[in-house]
Amino acid sequence: MQSSFTDESERKPERAALIVGAGQGIGLEFVRQFLQGDRADLLFATYRNPESELLSITDSRLRCLPLDITEEAQIATIIDKIKTETAALHSVINCVGLLHDGAMQPEKSMRHLNSEQLMRYFQVNSIGAVLLAKHLRPLLKHGDRAILATISAKVGSIGDNQLGGWYGYRASKAALNMFMRTTAIEYRRTCPRAIVVTLHPGTTDTQLSQPFQRSVPPEKLFSCDRTVRQLLAVLDQLQESDSGEFFSWDGSKLPW
Repeated sequence: MQSSFTDESERKPERAALIVGAGQGIGLEFVRQFLQGDRADLLFATYRNPESELLSITDSRLRCLPLDITEEAQIATIIDKIKTETAALHSVINCVGLLHDGAMQPEKSMRHLNSEQLMRYFQVNSIGAVLLAKHLRPLLKHGDRAILATISAKVGSIGDNQLGGWYGYRASKAALNMFMRTTAIEYRRTCPRAIVVTLHPGTTDTQLSQPFQRSVPPEKLFSCDRTVRQLLAVLDQLQESDSGEFFSWDGSKLPW
């Protein structure tokens, strides 16, 4: 008679994932596709807005955690909460990003620069990401393949900058790319199976891009569903040698 019990050595290891900035847009769609695609046995997702649609998702695998990524104490707190449920994360995707917020708009020229706005761009788009990487390290220090992916932007490429403008957003995304490149170098010593990359998602139909979609051809404006499917395809193909690189939605490498 065949035993109905699964041998411990044959049991599939638990896969845990974290989506940061999952309250809307691309981050929320990552949550949906991780759950629909059975990509995680345990999925942590962070949000800022308590009215987020994320909180209406009912799935026993999902854990929703409030987080303002500009507050390091909050980052440490959510990592401690995650550690109470798992000792390892296999996928981390940081989707937090700021381009505009009310009166805060990307600068069209140098005369629009002010230090307060510049600092805000760096706090959200750059500093938060590297502080997240700092606190995540114990959860990525294991023997399985792991991903730490951060949503960047092509406009953060210095080599690709042909139009100028958008000083704070461009510079904060360039800083993000450098932070994550440097993280990848340190992780090679401490978390050797972790692949650290930044990703350009393409222009996606979200609140972030809505004020700037007028000049985007319809075929270049992606739905959140399409963007996430494309980015997951890129992540699935990554090798450990790709750690520290900057990839576009189609899998091509972007210049720094």
